[in-house]
Amino acid sequence: MVAELPAGAGPVEAAAGAQAQGWPARRAAYYGLFVIILATALNFLDATIFSMLAPAIKRDFHLTDEQLGFLLGPANVVFYVLVGIPIAYLVDIFPRKYVLAIGITLIGGITALGGLAQNFVQLFMSRMLVGAGGSAHAPGSYSMLADYFPPARLPRAIGFLQLGFISGSVLGFYLGGLLLTLVAAWPVTHWMGLTIHGWQWVLMMVGAPGLLIAGLLLLAREPRRRGVTGEHQIVPWSAVFREIWAGRAVYLPLFIGLAFSATEFQGLGVWRPTFLARTYGWTPNRIGSWLGVVTLASWLLGAFVGTVFTEWLARRYPDANVRAATILFTLIVPFEVAAPLMPTGELALLCAAAAGVCGLASAVPQNAAIQRITPNAMRGRVTAIYLFMFIAFGAIGGQLIGSVTQRVFQNDAYLWKSIVLTAAILLPLAAFTISRGIRPYGREVARIEQLEAQSA
Repeated sequence: MVAELPAGAGPVEAAAGAQAQGWPARRAAYYGLFVIILATALNFLDATIFSMLAPAIKRDFHLTDEQLGFLLGPANVVFYVLVGIPIAYLVDIFPRKYVLAIGITLIGGITALGGLAQNFVQLFMSRMLVGAGGSAHAPGSYSMLADYFPPARLPRAIGFLQLGFISGSVLGFYLGGLLLTLVAAWPVTHWMGLTIHGWQWVLMMVGAPGLLIAGLLLLAREPRRRGVTGEHQIVPWSAVFREIWAGRAVYLPLFIGLAFSATEFQGLGVWRPTFLARTYGWTPNRIGSWLGVVTLASWLLGAFVGTVFTEWLARRYPDANVRAATILFTLIVPFEVAAPLMPTGELALLCAAAAGVCGLASAVPQNAAIQRITPNAMRGRVTAIYLFMFIAFGAIGGQLIGSVTQRVFQNDAYLWKSIVLTAAILLPLAAFTISRGIRPYGREVARIEQLEAQSA
């Protein structure tokens, strides 16, 4: 049976029963973390390789930069808006490992089917469905981790989770360059009325591991939901929105700041391979090799820095998660603005690497902050709304840079100007907005810790 949580239930109720429950065995927790990392890697492998394919897609489908921007950005968001946040409801009511396994199966299968697209509309539709398949992944992943690991170890677990983002993205750059070089010599294939270009075979290859990872997810132990005692509680959507509004002094700075940063970070990310090709004349193989090495080094360091820095601040400030995110976002600004202005591609990537360290490091405290203050019974949906800001505005960033290049600077070679402009405006706004949540977050954490101590 299920029981509806009374309206207005929040962190007080969630905290009251949390201390009475034991935590999963370390072995089960780390196996769960391991397979979630693999699933996360496939998500970002798909997205990164697709960005590597952008020049070939534009050439073979005769697209404008604006159309390409739609494929790189809004295509993933349309279905997230329509079904992604509702799907996150499943995270709050069903075993999360099943939701994640179904999602990763859809991602792999639809990515492979996208290799059969014959025009812009069909490819756009396939990217929409890939976005739908991945919409419950992050809410389910973070919700499981918060029930696998106690609060003191949660930032470290989230730091490890970034390895999925890092490995998927880095492997995407490397494999993208390698596979594009491999299929460049392949002739265009005509089969059953379909025309298949070399880059489409790459999409088919990328989707294959989805079934294997789904099987590994099914072997994970579903952790008991923290703060849920007796019957499983189902919270109505109205209570979720009331919770966000009641905690708006914390939630809104995090949500809006993430939107500003995602617009620039995601937008630049999908255009970086094209930027290196247009500005410095780099080949796909060179782009893949350099981006792979630089991204791997900077993001690995970023995950380490984010974890250590956040834990160090946590020993001194109750608001450590939001404080750390603010500091790290501030440090990104000069490096990201300078990168497109460098005289060589190597120097541009060096600046991008420094920005990448700070950017990846900021993900650790941001996500830990949301999990720390959100009641378990609504954690999936609150996380989905939070990550919607990252995905939706990140997609707008891809579209924004393409549109500014085409409509403002009116020259494909001026892509670098679009990148400088967006970074100089959006990143300072992100740092300032997130800083507004430092004190409210500290007060909320202190209140929750007091309740947990009383219930111990």
